[in-house]
Amino acid sequence: MGLNETPSANRIHIGFFGRRNAGKSSLVNAVTGQSLAVVSDVKGTTTDPVYKAMELLPLGPVMIIDTPGIDDEGGLGELRVKKAKQVLNKTDIAILAVDALEGFKDTDRELIHTFTAKEVPYLIVYNKADLLDTVPATKSNEIYVSAKYLTGIQELKEKIAHITSTDDEKMKIVADLLHPSDFVVLVTPIDKAAPKGRLILPQQQTIRDILEADATAIVVKEYELRDTLLNLGKEPAMVITDSQVFAKVSADTPVHVPLTSFSILMARYKGLLDTSVKGVTAVELLKDQDKVLISEGCSHHRQCDDIGTVKIPRWLKNYTGKNITFEFTSGTEFPEDLSPYKMIIHCGGCMLNEREVRYRMKCAVDQGVPITNYGVTIAYMQGILKRSLKIFPHLEALL
Repeated sequence: MGLNETPSANRIHIGFFGRRNAGKSSLVNAVTGQSLAVVSDVKGTTTDPVYKAMELLPLGPVMIIDTPGIDDEGGLGELRVKKAKQVLNKTDIAILAVDALEGFKDTDRELIHTFTAKEVPYLIVYNKADLLDTVPATKSNEIYVSAKYLTGIQELKEKIAHITSTDDEKMKIVADLLHPSDFVVLVTPIDKAAPKGRLILPQQQTIRDILEADATAIVVKEYELRDTLLNLGKEPAMVITDSQVFAKVSADTPVHVPLTSFSILMARYKGLLDTSVKGVTAVELLKDQDKVLISEGCSHHRQCDDIGTVKIPRWLKNYTGKNITFEFTSGTEFPEDLSPYKMIIHCGGCMLNEREVRYRMKCAVDQGVPITNYGVTIAYMQGILKRSLKIFPHLEALL
């Protein structure tokens, strides 16, 4: 992702699903206007999900995803089907590709049942309409197209764009907590784990959100905070810190100045904050040999003092005094069976779209496994969670 591009997590995810040779890849190529996916008469050509970021007006930035056939067979086929189902967990709009000559099959009906159960809006696209003598009448969520001749593709794009509307009232990261001309101080450590030459995504997004609120963002390193606050000339509306330096920043920030973290703000933005606050107290119940799952939404290169695999496990062991067993997942991997774990500690989810974060949260809640996030956990163990949540009064009752 370039610095000027919309993050993939903020794009509407449009997944193309269907049986093998239903024309999914042809449709993807037609919609994107590129030879993105390999097209062949051989069944099972698409072996892994293929992603393409693009603009689809009037919907805006989208992520197009071509998936393996949902009816794939054999050992490898089962793995491909599993990958296709994983894509569905992050899909905002589903496109069901059906071969117009073959018509509906039981597999297609099962997919529609899954879309409905997961509350994913969908379109049924009958491909290869050029091979039909006459095109049947359609319902509002159906369309006949020919990916080969691009017949109906523009209409398909318009249907996709209008199946869901962009929500201008979508939860903000921090802008709704600010007023024009407010000062906001952001504390961003530059350590071994920091990416070279840029800020991490939550910091970038928070700065942009502050500017959207017509407020002023002041970025400092942790050891610059005290002097910055003394010389600012105006009390900041808020201090937002990286969770790793929460304790120092809390000590250097006057108690009457609102303080929170990027991770806590991202949890709210993704719809995970309330559940995270409820789940964090599970650390008090941990015993020797209990398993804790630490899950990251990205697959960045791990450093020697990585927050997820090194710092949080160390802090949690020190806090509880217990010999805890940790397991780790990253990227798109997330266990279906969460029963072995006493709790789950998730990252802020900046690389995951809201639907996937909510899917993971629902999996945990449905299986009775407490789930929380990095920032909430760190603040709780350092005794500053209540302070970091004061800007959200409704959460105080949960602690």
